[in-house]
Amino acid sequence: MILKANDIQKVYGKRKVVKGISLEVEQGEIIGLLGPNGAGKSTMMKIITGYLPQTDGEVSVIGMHIDDNALELKKQIGYLPEHNPLYLEMYVWEFLEFSANVTQVPNKKERIAEVIKLVGLEKEQNKLIESLSKGYRQRVGLAHAILHDPQVLILDEPTTGLDPNQIVEIRNLIREIGKEKTVMLSTHIMQEVEAICSRVIIINEGQIVADKAIENINEVTEGFRIIKVQFEGDVSEVVFHSIKNIVNIQMVGESTFELKTKSSIDIRPDIFSLAVKKDLKVLELSLVEKQLEQVFHDLTEKKK
Repeated sequence: MILKANDIQKVYGKRKVVKGISLEVEQGEIIGLLGPNGAGKSTMMKIITGYLPQTDGEVSVIGMHIDDNALELKKQIGYLPEHNPLYLEMYVWEFLEFSANVTQVPNKKERIAEVIKLVGLEKEQNKLIESLSKGYRQRVGLAHAILHDPQVLILDEPTTGLDPNQIVEIRNLIREIGKEKTVMLSTHIMQEVEAICSRVIIINEGQIVADKAIENINEVTEGFRIIKVQFEGDVSEVVFHSIKNIVNIQMVGESTFELKTKSSIDIRPDIFSLAVKKDLKVLELSLVEKQLEQVFHDLTEKKK
């Protein structure tokens, strides 16, 4: 277990922002941390990195408690905050050299060159940071976060403000970095999580409401399931009236329907029986999976 948080709480005055969050992260995972604005994501990230003390609970990285080993553990954590703090008047190489001196990176020239190549800053390394685009500034921030070769990388909204091409570039970079490091990233872009994360943690009102592998995220919501069925020939929705437990019928194409049922009920066997009885040819019969965006909406809207 490379990272563990146990019953983390954070209180500001009378307002409890984080309410007993516990999580465990294995080596090599890429975690997507999701939640509405004000849910406690950034606060939790700052606590994990040691930049903000928790009111109660414990955080450990590689088996060491962050309260007792804050300086040592910061060497094992790379952090890119939402508002990427850079010295704009410095050149890229100069800034990374300054960072390497502060964090006492061994073989700093070799390491800086290695990181610059990894994040794709070879052509920009001798430019002033203030002259760079937002996308390249994010690359500089990532280079700074991984310069000391941490085992855990925490990224808060790493693609905010980037254009579509820059977003793809940063996603690919995070995916590449994730091959060797444990990554936790916060974002509001669901496609980003689906594209690069192996696991999703959803926080709402300071509590974890879902923690699942990305391919199993549909398992956490109750409510309805949608079944898509397509017949050959001309078929109307009237054909389904003999099947119980259908909440809603929507025609989505020629002889193609989406049938909404309660999540605990699977009517696919009934549809097969119906097709046999009515001598209908079924071209498609499938369960429509909820998209992450819909799961997120279901979980975070319930508590409002």
